[in-house]
Amino acid sequence: MSDQHIIIRQIKAWLSSVVIAHKLCPFAKREFDTGSIHYAVINTAELETQLELVVAHCAALDRDTDRETTLIIFPNSLSEFEAYLDFVDLATAVLKTQGYEGIYQLASFHPKYRFDGAAEDDPSNYTNRSPYPMIHILREASVEAALKAYPNPENIPTRNITLTQDLGLQAMKALLEACYR
Repeated sequence: MSDQHIIIRQIKAWLSSVVIAHKLCPFAKREFDTGSIHYAVINTAELETQLELVVAHCAALDRDTDRETTLIIFPNSLSEFEAYLDFVDLATAVLKTQGYEGIYQLASFHPKYRFDGAAEDDPSNYTNRSPYPMIHILREASVEAALKAYPNPENIPTRNITLTQDLGLQAMKALLEACYR
């Protein structure tokens, strides 16, 4: 099995056993089950190429309406969280200049994710901790439709914080670590 297949298998394990099993994103199961998530492993650490590939994946979403969303995985770069956040900001700005504002939005996931003001060992950070640095490209129209159809979507973050804190740091660590097996 190639490294790329192993990485995608690990991401799928994380989606299934963490995100979906614990309903961190109540919208993920449908897309996961229908196979409408595209997984892209980007091995380059070259910033300009990474940004070009993010734009290219937006263009691919434009062309393929059966592809609901894309997870771009960076297994060999962006390991430092602050540098990763800078990259997400830059990618968002590039999408704006490419005319994608209001069409796509980026969600961020990282193995060292840390919410502003949260302690490093706060279990709530695990709502956005993933096996590898990733950018999730979402169709804004789909996000808006899903939020309209979901009762009290504004409660999702609070529910996730409570859930992860109730599960505890060791359980959240174990869930993430299990994805590497």
